[in-house]
Amino acid sequence: QVQLVESGGGMVQAGGSLRLSCAVTGRTFSSYAMGWFRQAPGKEREFVAAIRWTRGITYYADSVKGRFTISRDNAKDTVYLQMNSLKPEDTAVYYCAVPGVSGGSYVPSAPKLYHYWGQGTQVTVSS
Repeated sequence: QVQLVESGGGMVQAGGSLRLSCAVTGRTFSSYAMGWFRQAPGKEREFVAAIRWTRGITYYADSVKGRFTISRDNAKDTVYLQMNSLKPEDTAVYYCAVPGVSGGSYVPSAPKLYHYWGQGTQVTVSS
C-alpha cells in the first residue's frame, strides 16, 4: 500500500522558517516527479512546487519563488520543502503528491493530475 507521510508543519511567526518532509512508503517512485500543494480555508488546492525525480529540476509557484526550496533524497524516497521568509498568506494545509504518470519531464502543476496524496500537515504563520 502506497503511503505519503508529511511532517514538519507547525506554527511560526512571519519571517520564520519551516522544513516539511514527505516520506513515501509502499513503493519507489523512481521515475516520477513529486509535488507540494497547499490549501487554505475556503480556497482551492494550489500548486506550490515540484521536482523531477531525475536531475532534480525544480518548479515553483510565483508566490513562493525565492522563498521556498524543494529537494529530494532518492535513497530515502523523501521529498522536502524548505520554507523561508514565511508570510501569513502561506498559512494552509500542505500536501505532497505524486502524479499518475511517470516520466522525467512530466511535472504537472494541476492537482487533478496527481494520483497519490499525503494526509497533509498544517502550517500556520502569525503576523
